Amino acid sequence: MTEVKATNIKWHEGIAQEERCGCLGCRGCTMWFTGLPASGKSTVSTALEHALVARGIHSYRLDGDNIRHGLNKNLGFSREDRAENIRRIGEVAKLFADSGCIALTAFISPYIEDRDRNRKLHEEAGLAFLEVFVDAPLGVCETRDPKGQYKAARAGKIKGFTGVDDPYEAPPKPELVLKTDELTVEQCVKSCIELLEKRGILRR
Repeated sequence: MTEVKATNIKWHEGIAQEERCGCLGCRGCTMWFTGLPASGKSTVSTALEHALVARGIHSYRLDGDNIRHGLNKNLGFSREDRAENIRRIGEVAKLFADSGCIALTAFISPYIEDRDRNRKLHEEAGLAFLEVFVDAPLGVCETRDPKGQYKAARAGKIKGFTGVDDPYEAPPKPELVLKTDELTVEQCVKSCIELLEKRGILRR
């Protein structure tokens, strides 16, 4: 658990979630896309972001690589740094969701403990946390390998790479499973939108 070092601080309440939802016509939430490298997290979440914005729905994608260019550029890939990476994103996603935005997070986030911590964070704030398991077999992910990372990891050039010499813990009870080796991107987006509608985040 991260130590709280700030003192003399107090949370200031703002607009209630129900009031915000009523004005914006959409309830904020976080859709947490998790899966092996090259499973399709960024591809699906980007397509979903486009689909939502086209409908006039406020949404924003927080992508693993993009975040490491700024907010988390001081973090590496040790177990501790990965946990801190996911903790920070959970806090940012919660703020986005509280603002009435549909936050789409595309992170490997390989450990159940870290993802569950962010789920609890959202639930305590009365916000929906929808875990989406982008489920593609390791062999398929290695065949895709858009950045050549699997090849480099197999050659010993990258250490602690998820799926090769570092574990990936699949979600035991995700809200949605997307088998990207069987489904098109369009079918995956449709399933995501149906989940948002079913949960009352979007109007049908």
